[in-house]
Amino acid sequence: MDKIIFIGCFLLFGFLGLAQEIEEGVPWDADKRLTWADFKGKVPPAVESAAITASGISYSYSANLLHHEVKLDFEVNAYFYPNESWYRPELCNENTLAHEQLHFDITEIFARKMRERLRRTTFSDDVKAEVRKIYNEILVELQKYQEQYDWETNFSRNREKQMEWNQKIAESLKVDAKG
Repeated sequence: MDKIIFIGCFLLFGFLGLAQEIEEGVPWDADKRLTWADFKGKVPPAVESAAITASGISYSYSANLLHHEVKLDFEVNAYFYPNESWYRPELCNENTLAHEQLHFDITEIFARKMRERLRRTTFSDDVKAEVRKIYNEILVELQKYQEQYDWETNFSRNREKQMEWNQKIAESLKVDAKG
């Protein structure tokens, strides 16, 4: 007998923690770049950061189980959350904005990695746990990568490293455009 399972999951991955309320995000689009007008959140008091980009990965799927073979239909997207993203105009410039855009672009790269993992995986009857495990692993990798990006570029202040990362991410987005 066929059995249909539908699971939806949503995570807001912000660099200062999870958002209080889940808001509708802006999906990543290769043709749309962030502007400072997109950063609508309030700057928290006593914060030292110049800007924060809140972005995350959401997924949903349905699975058909027939004779212990699972066919998975899924959707995985990267989102930017304007009301959780903010900047301090006195500390920011176009360089900072480009740095923040790359945070969002990195989120898209990891959404693509998740899509690829879901395509490659053979699922068992415990599809819900297996999809959640992939999602959690992707989020851990994403967080480490975002931290590495900030550390290596010194939050955009190391111009040479920032240029290297700009190139690296642009190439990755081009190669994986079919994601």
